[in-house]
Amino acid sequence: MALWTQVLLWGLALLQNSTVLLSSGSGPATSDSSVVSESVVTWEAGSQAVLRCQSPRMVWTQDRLHDRQRVVHWDLGGGPGPARRLVDMYSAGEPRVYQPRDRGRLLLSPSAFHDGNFSLLIRAVEESDAGLYTCNLHHHYCHLYESLAIRLEVTDDPRAARAYWDGEKEVLTAARGTPTLLTCVNRALLWTERHLEEAQQVVHWDRQPPGVPHDRADRLLDLYASGERRAYAPPFLRDRVAVGADAFARGDFSLRIDPLEPADEGTYSCHLHHHYCGLHERRVFHLRVAEPAATPPPLRPSPGSAPDPTLARGRSVINVIVPEGRAHFFQQLGYVLATLLLFILLLITVVLTTRQRRRGGYDYTDQKSAKAKAKDVNLAEFAVATGDQTPYRSEDIQLDYKNNILKERVELVHSPLPAKNIDLDKEFRKEYCK
Repeated sequence: MALWTQVLLWGLALLQNSTVLLSSGSGPATSDSSVVSESVVTWEAGSQAVLRCQSPRMVWTQDRLHDRQRVVHWDLGGGPGPARRLVDMYSAGEPRVYQPRDRGRLLLSPSAFHDGNFSLLIRAVEESDAGLYTCNLHHHYCHLYESLAIRLEVTDDPRAARAYWDGEKEVLTAARGTPTLLTCVNRALLWTERHLEEAQQVVHWDRQPPGVPHDRADRLLDLYASGERRAYAPPFLRDRVAVGADAFARGDFSLRIDPLEPADEGTYSCHLHHHYCGLHERRVFHLRVAEPAATPPPLRPSPGSAPDPTLARGRSVINVIVPEGRAHFFQQLGYVLATLLLFILLLITVVLTTRQRRRGGYDYTDQKSAKAKAKDVNLAEFAVATGDQTPYRSEDIQLDYKNNILKERVELVHSPLPAKNIDLDKEFRKEYCK
C-alpha cells in the first residue's frame, strides 16, 4: 500500500512540475485555408482544361479494424544496439508488453486515448533501464506521426534525482528501485476523440471573375466524402465542369472544363478541408483562355499551271507480289495428301462392303435350293417291307390241357401275327400336312 501511495505522489509531482505537451500540427481548426500553391495556366478555347488539385491526405479510408488507426508505442534506444519496442497500445485495445521481464513493471493508462495522457510508468527502475526513451504517436488515417524523446539516467543516490531540460529533450534522473514516470501528454481532439470522418471531409471549388476579390468569389462545387455533391455554378458553366466520381478514393479533386470558352477566364480556387485531421489547404489557379491556333488554308493550284507529276504518282497503286515461303508449300502438300488418303480409305471401304454383300447373296441361294430339293424327295422310293419277318417258331410244347378253351388260348398266343401293310407315303403326307 505504501508503494502505491509513493507512486501516485511521485506521478502527481511530475505532472505538475514537468508536464510536456507535444506540439501538434492538428490544433484548433481555423476557418482560413493556407495557400499551398498558386499558378497561371493557359488553355486554348474549345479544348478541355484540367486544373490539378490532389492531396493524399484527403483519401477517405473507412476504419474497418475497430479504431486501430491510432496507436502509441514506447521505444528504448541510445545503447550500442538498435532501439527495441517496449510497449504499445491501440486506441481500441489494451497495452501490449513485449519483454517478459517488463510485464508488471511497465504500465500505460488504459484511458490514454480519452484523457490524452500517454505517460509510461516504471514501477522499479533498474540499471538496465537507463537510455533514450521515445514516445511515438501514430495516426494512420490522418498520416500524422509525432514523437517525444526523454533520457533516463539511474543513480544510487536518492538525493540526486531530478528532472531538467537540456535544450532538446527532457532528462530525468531517478534512483534505483524507485518508481519513475516518463511524461508524454497530448490532449488534442485528434488523439482523444473520434468523429464521423466522412462528415469532416469537404472539398469545394470557387471562381472569381476578372476584377472580383477572393471574399466575393462564386461557389462552383461542394464535394463530401459521404458521396453528397452540390453544384452552384451559373447555367452557362454548370454542364461543362466536373470532378471525378472517385475523387475521395484517389485523392484527386481536379476540375475539368470541357469545352473551354473565352468567358471562363478568371481565378479558380480548390479548397481542401479535413476538420478531423486539421487539414485546411487552398490551391489557386489563374486561368487564361487563348484563341485556337489558326490552321493555314490548303494551297490551290492555279488554273494555268501544269499538274504536278509527283501528285499523280502519289495516287498510283503499286501491287507487290510477295513469294510464298517453303513452309506454305509443305502445308498445301499436306492438305492434298490427307485428302487423297481419305479418298483411298473410303474406296477400300466401299469395295469390301460390296464383296461382302455379294458373298452373302450366294450363300443364301445355295441354302434355298437345298431346302427345295429336300421337299421334292419322292417318298415312294423308301419302301419298307413289313411282311418279310421270320415267323416265330418254337418247339411244340406238349401240354395236357384240361379243356379245349385253354388249348385254343395257348395256340393263339404262340401263333404268328398277321402281316400288316403300312403305306409310308400316306403317313408322310399326314405329317407334312400337320
